Amino acid sequence: MLTTAVMIATIFICISLILNLWRLFKGPSRPDRILALDTMYINSIALIILFGISSNTTLYFEAALLIAMLGFVSTAAMCKYILRGDLIE
Repeated sequence: MLTTAVMIATIFICISLILNLWRLFKGPSRPDRILALDTMYINSIALIILFGISSNTTLYFEAALLIAMLGFVSTAAMCKYILRGDLIE
């Protein structure tokens, strides 16, 4: 039962990643592209956690935390670049 739920969730998250990738390339503006990239980080974290659940190991949860921290910092940096034009003041 759990393996079926994990497989169905994996399929839906992969579909979501494909749609985010389409928005990343086709986005009408830069904020749309940044939002698509941020959502791709969240979806990749979900995929890593689902893989960790299916393989019964805790190593993947630590990798998901690392990706979450890097995703937050990169999104903040891109938003600052759009607003001000440079990263370092």
